[in-house]
Amino acid sequence: MRPLDDILEEYLFLDGDERYRLLIELGRELEPMPDALKTDATLVRGCSASVWVYPVPSDAGRGGQGTLHFLADSNAAITKGIVALVLSAVQDRAAADVATMDVAKALGPFDLKNQLSSNRTQGVPNMIALVKQHAARLAEI
Repeated sequence: MRPLDDILEEYLFLDGDERYRLLIELGRELEPMPDALKTDATLVRGCSASVWVYPVPSDAGRGGQGTLHFLADSNAAITKGIVALVLSAVQDRAAADVATMDVAKALGPFDLKNQLSSNRTQGVPNMIALVKQHAARLAEI
């Protein structure tokens, strides 16, 4: 998965339709999520499209705490790209760092609310909350 800073650099260079294409490309780059994991338990509530996020158990990271790793998917190409964008901010980072980070602020420069329809972005806060809850549990915060 590409670092968020690298994605932002490319995103800011592009306009309109090219940004959509970048999001679709990011979605295609997501690690495959087995269909068996796409259940009601992994479904992110509040998204206009179906979005599934599954935390993968990780090895202990620094300080004996685990790092975050997620499998995710969506049934809509642009939404899947947004999912990939959110995950790029947190993937394989220390759980304690993610539990305290402002993920929405990290995604702020992408200005998704003004770039995409509200239907496409309405589930982003729920996805961020889910990721942070898992991080907090793993970090025991």
